[in-house]
Amino acid sequence: MKLIPTLLAAAALASGFAATAQEADIRKALAERIPQMDKIDEVRPTPMKGLYEVRIGTDLFYTDAKGNYVIQGELIDTKVRRNLTEDRIAKLTAVEFSALPLKDAFTIVRGDGKRKLAVFEDPNCGYCKRFERDLQNVDNVTVYLFLYPILSPDSAEKSRNIWCSKDQVTAWQDLMVRDKPVPAASCDTSALQRNLAFGRKHKITGTPTLIFANGARVPGAVGAKEVEKRLAEASSENPAAN
Repeated sequence: MKLIPTLLAAAALASGFAATAQEADIRKALAERIPQMDKIDEVRPTPMKGLYEVRIGTDLFYTDAKGNYVIQGELIDTKVRRNLTEDRIAKLTAVEFSALPLKDAFTIVRGDGKRKLAVFEDPNCGYCKRFERDLQNVDNVTVYLFLYPILSPDSAEKSRNIWCSKDQVTAWQDLMVRDKPVPAASCDTSALQRNLAFGRKHKITGTPTLIFANGARVPGAVGAKEVEKRLAEASSENPAAN
């Protein structure tokens, strides 16, 4: 009676060795043939037989079992109509909401403020202005606004003026929603430097970048309807965050 479990364990062990050997072969082949792929973070099989995912940071590639061919593109499961590449990148780029340094952001509270959203924005970003104006239509939310001056030296100056303002929320909305300039101000701006460091660590390369309570990251100026949808998803996945 003990024979079957023993055989199953042996088969699982052999499968593990085979997978490890396969990964090693792919790593070796790609590193030798494509120098830019000499530092692969992960190799793993995909749901498509014979196709392997190769991950370098958050960049995904696909290859055959011998590393003879490389594909850069999206893998789509037509049965369930899901973009597997998109899903995987979403998981890789997710940021734990609890890991956000909220002390380096200022808060905008609307309604009961029950739902949570963090946004990284540059004051010179046109897409951010469009996003902010549409965001006025979203109620019952607390927005943690991280100033993220990455576009120009003037972005750093405007961010300083907003951060050092007596009323950060009014100063921000004056600039982004009402097109009113923000008066010059000065104070300790180390928080802005920490925001930039946090963004580099988590590869936040554009603004606006939204992070929801479930860790989902959404780049770009999405509309109010999409924000509402994402807030609802985050609430259902992480009730404790409400």
